[in-house]
Amino acid sequence: MEEAFPTPSTGRSYTCTNDLYIAMEIIHDEEDTRFYIILEGGEAELTYSITDQGHMDFDHTFVPEQHRGQGIADRLVKEGLEHAQACKCMIVPSCPVVEAYVKRHKEYDAIVNWD
Repeated sequence: MEEAFPTPSTGRSYTCTNDLYIAMEIIHDEEDTRFYIILEGGEAELTYSITDQGHMDFDHTFVPEQHRGQGIADRLVKEGLEHAQACKCMIVPSCPVVEAYVKRHKEYDAIVNWD
């Protein structure tokens, strides 16, 4: 069974899978306009662009196949939405994963631009 162990002192969280701890730090690369996690065997990422209106258009989510089904995409989406909220930025959910997430989490309704 998988359990998450937050570590407030570092801001990182670790996931325990079969007694193996893997760092799951989400990195925001503003220059490359993406949020990503370095995983064994690749990276998971949420990419975005900035629209003419200054909105964050979340357009693509990718998780390597061997890491799918573990909630990693949701963690990336939540991080992106939290960043947008903190910056008082509207978002466009172009990616189907982001669209599904915001439909399940009504607390982000105020920052979603559906146009």
